Amino acid sequence: MTHSPVTTDLIKKYNIPGPRYTSYPTVPYWDPETFSIPIWQKKLNDSLQQMPADTAISLYIHLPFCESLCTFCACNKHITRNHDVEQTYIEYLLKEWRLLRSQMASAPVIKELHLGGGTPTFFSPQNISYLIDSIMESAVKPDQHEYSIEGHPNSTTTAHLKSLFELGFDRISFGVQDYSAQVQQAINRIQPFRQVQKVTQLARETGFASVTHDLIFGLPFQTQSSIRATIDKTLTLKPDRIAFYSYAHVPWIKGSGQRAYDERDLPDEHSKRRLYEIGRQQFLQAGYIEIGMDHFALPQDRLYQAYREQRLHRNFMGYTESRTDKLIGLGVSAISDYWQAFSQNVKTVRDYYARLDKENSPILRGHLLSDEDLVIRQHILNLMCCFKTRWQAQDKHCRNRIVGNLDEFEKDGLIRLLPDGVDVTKAGRMFIRNICMAFDLKLLNDNSNFKLFSMTI
Repeated sequence: MTHSPVTTDLIKKYNIPGPRYTSYPTVPYWDPETFSIPIWQKKLNDSLQQMPADTAISLYIHLPFCESLCTFCACNKHITRNHDVEQTYIEYLLKEWRLLRSQMASAPVIKELHLGGGTPTFFSPQNISYLIDSIMESAVKPDQHEYSIEGHPNSTTTAHLKSLFELGFDRISFGVQDYSAQVQQAINRIQPFRQVQKVTQLARETGFASVTHDLIFGLPFQTQSSIRATIDKTLTLKPDRIAFYSYAHVPWIKGSGQRAYDERDLPDEHSKRRLYEIGRQQFLQAGYIEIGMDHFALPQDRLYQAYREQRLHRNFMGYTESRTDKLIGLGVSAISDYWQAFSQNVKTVRDYYARLDKENSPILRGHLLSDEDLVIRQHILNLMCCFKTRWQAQDKHCRNRIVGNLDEFEKDGLIRLLPDGVDVTKAGRMFIRNICMAFDLKLLNDNSNFKLFSMTI
């Protein structure tokens, strides 16, 4: 199997700043004028009170602590080696959970649960078990569920894996990034292959059904030979899923960490795209199937099965196997999504504690989606999950404003414009962010925030 050719001219043309579309509207375009905590609280109360007893929800818990700073990282994190912070943070998480739980008429069915960070395995197995057990005292775990965690290869222990599996977790993703010693030194992420091999095998022996390896292309000092070597090693472990992310170089947002190396140490736009093409070809030749943006899965993996059956969903936890319309985010900077509204918590541990000490919501900001937002949101979700979307009767107003933005993509062979919708071609999959941008009327009407986004390539 070979990859579709992409010319240098196309790379130059479409290599512009753009969102990754874990939400629509994207966070910079949330409207503070229509959002307030009292309005959100009323909508939340109404939504939770009216929620049928068997309605499934998703739960994301942000665990922000890391022992050291990975300089490539764009996540919200707090660097410390003091593990005494674990218990305090967990108690505040549970306080936030109790505030939300008090507004629910019945125990929620938690179909999806994800622990992200930060470094979730910074927390001890005992503390993780205490957190999840405490939440589940007032919730329901259905037979069919998807519980997952982001694990650091250096801090994930056998005890972690056993405890998590007993709690119902059966999917784990390990941040590998790259195996080159020079690259690891530059990004301050030192983890030898043998350590990743060890925790991958331990996860499988424990009973985890799906193991993901996260790789990144475009890192400082990466070369074509080094990326091939990294992927060759990855393929010997045959992870069930591979996430192949583009490095987002945004030091003006993420500060000193990403200034630890010079921009001249990064591959240029053509070299970076070539790194992606090399990796993509290796994955496809090894039997992986391209799933959505940045993701590859083996045919037996549940994520591929969801893609094949058009059940794939995307939210702030990434790609998931099925859709729930309510995602509750707990913790610092966590985002909640009730389909018609978003909210995000305060971004520092200090502010998070201060809000909850006063029994106040830790929400910092949010957005109430308009009818137009909901239409566009669904189209972008369709493109991200299925590489196609279809017009609906209620889309007429938006459709007339969007179709003209798509002509150039069709001329370049990246999409097919059909009477009833849009299909993304194989070549177009590499430019899915750009194609979604053509639907993003908020972005196109005001490009002053483009600099807030990473380059699409």
